[in-house]
Amino acid sequence: MQINHLKEISGVDVTQARLLSHALTHSSMGEKDNERLEFLGDRVLGLVIAEYLYHKKPQEEEGHMAKRFARLVSKDILAEVAIKIGLDEVVIISKSEENTGGRTNSTILADCCEAVIAALYIEFGWNTARHFIINHWKDYLMIDQPPPRDPKTILQEWAQAKGLALPQYQILSQSGPSHQPLFEVAVHIPGYQMGKGSGSSKKIAERQAAENFIEIVGWATRAGDND
Repeated sequence: MQINHLKEISGVDVTQARLLSHALTHSSMGEKDNERLEFLGDRVLGLVIAEYLYHKKPQEEEGHMAKRFARLVSKDILAEVAIKIGLDEVVIISKSEENTGGRTNSTILADCCEAVIAALYIEFGWNTARHFIINHWKDYLMIDQPPPRDPKTILQEWAQAKGLALPQYQILSQSGPSHQPLFEVAVHIPGYQMGKGSGSSKKIAERQAAENFIEIVGWATRAGDND
């Protein structure tokens, strides 16, 4: 069933599914897992997206392209694609990992998606991997809107415009195993309620905290307004 599903989502006639099945195997299984494939798939995805933006946004500055790129290769988008193509149903994880919500874990799903990309690249070549990415990222690629702005940057610019102290980020806690940590972070600006966030890295948690601060203060649609 897994092989048939992979045939569907890959768009190719998979005659040898060894690497594609390998791409679905999470490290919790204690077997040869998909981490090396995930490493390669991350680079293949990055090159495809960078090439696409270079040709489709010929007038856009490098800084704006970089922001678009960061969103398109983000864990959130990868996890959304993984769910859309059904990887959450076929990823091979241990029973204990499944019992703790592994099939909805965005990190596991994102890594699995990157591993599938690498497997397609190794077994069937660049064109197949590129076709897979363009096909399953097309909804995100077709959105022609201003490049996304990092909430930490928005928050800092707002504080500066108000003459306030710069945001200060503090790690509240760190939990989970070393391969799948969870950070909880707070952001402080004197005179305002702190924002809080969590994520698999300090950077992600800080971004979530900044977003939470923005929501609490209630000026998300007016960032940079001095009123």
